[in-house]
Amino acid sequence: MNKQIIIKPLITEKSELLSENLVQYSFIVDKKANKIEIRKAIEKMYSVTVHSVNTMVMPGKSKIRNTRSGLQKGRKPSFKKAVVKLAEGEEIDFFGDI
Repeated sequence: MNKQIIIKPLITEKSELLSENLVQYSFIVDKKANKIEIRKAIEKMYSVTVHSVNTMVMPGKSKIRNTRSGLQKGRKPSFKKAVVKLAEGEEIDFFGDI
């Protein structure tokens, strides 16, 4: 069974501040993945040493959009977020040579 654990890195203002100051990186991960699986996947994918993993399930939100035809109601899905702290001196470069 080959499931994808790490869906994508989460790049927001708050996650950028965490990565610059505290060497913590945020990822959107599979809802069924546990901390051990997340640690192994990140160590394998980015060739770094993970110090700790914190996970949280972010709740879905309802959204309302105003259009010509009236209000459109929708819902954003919930997702699981993992905040990973790396060992001293390690870092992940998401952007490469931009």
